[in-house]
Amino acid sequence: MPQNFTVTPYAVDGEVDYDRLLNAFGADALTDDQRDRFPDPVHPMVRRGVFYAGRDVDPFLDAATAGQTCSVVTGRGPSGPMHLGHVLPFYFAKYLQEHTGAYVYVPLSDDEKYFAKDRQFEDISAHVRENLRDLLAVGFDPERTRFVIDTADADVVYPLAAAFANDLTPATVEAVYGEQPNVGLTFYPAVQAAHLLLPQLVHGRHPTLVPVAVDQDPHVRVCRDIAAKERYDVDKPGDLLSRFLPSLGGPGKMSSSDDAPSIELTDDRATVEEKIHRYAHSGGRDSLAAHREHGGDPAVDVAYQYLHFFFESDDGTVERLARDYRAGDLTSGEMKARAAEQIADFLGAHQARREQLGSLDAELGPYRLTDDERERARRGVGVETGRLE
Repeated sequence: MPQNFTVTPYAVDGEVDYDRLLNAFGADALTDDQRDRFPDPVHPMVRRGVFYAGRDVDPFLDAATAGQTCSVVTGRGPSGPMHLGHVLPFYFAKYLQEHTGAYVYVPLSDDEKYFAKDRQFEDISAHVRENLRDLLAVGFDPERTRFVIDTADADVVYPLAAAFANDLTPATVEAVYGEQPNVGLTFYPAVQAAHLLLPQLVHGRHPTLVPVAVDQDPHVRVCRDIAAKERYDVDKPGDLLSRFLPSLGGPGKMSSSDDAPSIELTDDRATVEEKIHRYAHSGGRDSLAAHREHGGDPAVDVAYQYLHFFFESDDGTVERLARDYRAGDLTSGEMKARAAEQIADFLGAHQARREQLGSLDAELGPYRLTDDERERARRGVGVETGRLE
């Protein structure tokens, strides 16, 4: 892997070369034909190459087109409040669910954050509850969506992880993840496999798609190795890999620990405007006169990248913004103002839905695994019951 950047599930540093990552990870770039086969209207994140690569995407598209059973898994590590970079994959999963009828499973890896982030369970649990309210505000279909919390759903997660751990050697884990600082993270790939294979163990063998940023790809690769052993009635999950939403400061993914602040889901309009205008890296020139004469570079302009990534739905408008910016007809301040307005509109709608929610326990109930679903999942790995009679 190139030495000027690092991409792992636990660290992303430097300017990522996405094409070179494909060679390192062994994934395939999406083809135009595959993009065209996504449900109409094809999502902007697919049309514009934000989701740019994957594995076994076609079986999912085949099943979705034929109206057959399919599922989507994309999770959340509850180490703090959610920001824009966290929530966009869930809105994409909602799009897939609405247009294909897919089951959506959302694992919340509270135990992983305990192992990896030096946080106490009390703090992590508070983040879990707040993150769940944001996930509920996305608006998934409760009949076809399950939120799975590792510690709260250990009666299912642990038997599955234990079964899958038996197919993982320490050498395999170290080869993919490097040396881990504790036994918890060494075991965690088996837990991730439980997340990714759970829909098939509940609903029967079918294509599963995992839309994630490229740093999460190692989890999918390890799970695919487990599924390939054919000890269980599951197919290898496919994945759909995305580029990172850049931080306001420029290259790299949006990070809660970055020097530039993240745009959090609780930010009001004034806060969004202040963060965008103050911190968003500009592709414009040093002076207005120079910008008018020479134009700006939308490829490095963060405000434009946010519009291109998700927040401007119309392709013609995105192309016009880039063209006017390169020509110097559109200034950096005008680009920032447009991005701030559309991000604030998105957040305002999200916050309104969040505020309409009742108590978390009542709202979450329909999204929990049923007793029958728990039993089916355990039976799928040869565990007949999760409790003593």
